[in-house]
Amino acid sequence: MSYREALRRGSDFFMKRDIVNETLSRLTKRLEEEQIPYAVIGGMALPAHGFSRFTEDVDVLTTREGLDAIHQRLVGRGYVPLFQGARKALRDTTTGVKVEFIMTGEYPGDGKPKPVAFPDPRNASVEVEGYRVIALPKLIELKLASGLDVAHRLRDLADVQDLIRLLKLPRELGDQLDPSVRDGYLRMWDAAQTPDVHEQGG
Repeated sequence: MSYREALRRGSDFFMKRDIVNETLSRLTKRLEEEQIPYAVIGGMALPAHGFSRFTEDVDVLTTREGLDAIHQRLVGRGYVPLFQGARKALRDTTTGVKVEFIMTGEYPGDGKPKPVAFPDPRNASVEVEGYRVIALPKLIELKLASGLDVAHRLRDLADVQDLIRLLKLPRELGDQLDPSVRDGYLRMWDAAQTPDVHEQGG
């Protein structure tokens, strides 16, 4: 991809006129129509809470029954498995964008059992601009559980750091998090209070 093309794609994404945002809009509308429980998670959940970064796919939390319903009602009707036999990875046949589903009860990061698991979307989501998105404290909790346990998931920790800085999140938000990740949040919050050298004009 050329530099000019990368800039155009980035601009379209942040203006919400690209194929990823189109995929998100169409998918959430279908899930709402079918009354399938869901919550947008991952990179596409960030803009709903006031922080945007570029991402190329859509991640959605649902229940086991919800995933069954998705295969019964959506697959073959605008969505196909990303590869043969795929259950949780689909492709929007109009945009070509990947849609990945995470199920309630699964674990973030490496997928191994840990104190923090993906919740039922019906109990841990809020409505933003007409669709359901994972609530901010739960989003932070999941990203911390992922990034603190898995070395190659540093992007999740960077997202938490950016959320703390940009949204000026309170230290007390840590009280809403699982004890297993609370100290991690507090350390990151404390670190975020040190002004960046570039912000000081250095």
